[in-house]
Amino acid sequence: MPENMNLKIGEAAGVLYHRLEEGECSLNQVKTHLSANGFDSQMALMSIGWLAREDKISLDKKSNRWYVRLK
Repeated sequence: MPENMNLKIGEAAGVLYHRLEEGECSLNQVKTHLSANGFDSQMALMSIGWLAREDKISLDKKSNRWYVRLK
């Protein structure tokens, strides 16, 4: 993976982390928030993976919707 891609994913993860400090988000809310900050939906998913790998978030499925929150 190119170095600049790692930086971009890390930046998106940081934006997402700060949003999650305000409270839980659905996957659609994550995508919308990151889209408003210049990241596409694939980058949103990669940022979730980044934070999950760092054990910073919890993922829950409720009524066919995924939700993300800080641990």
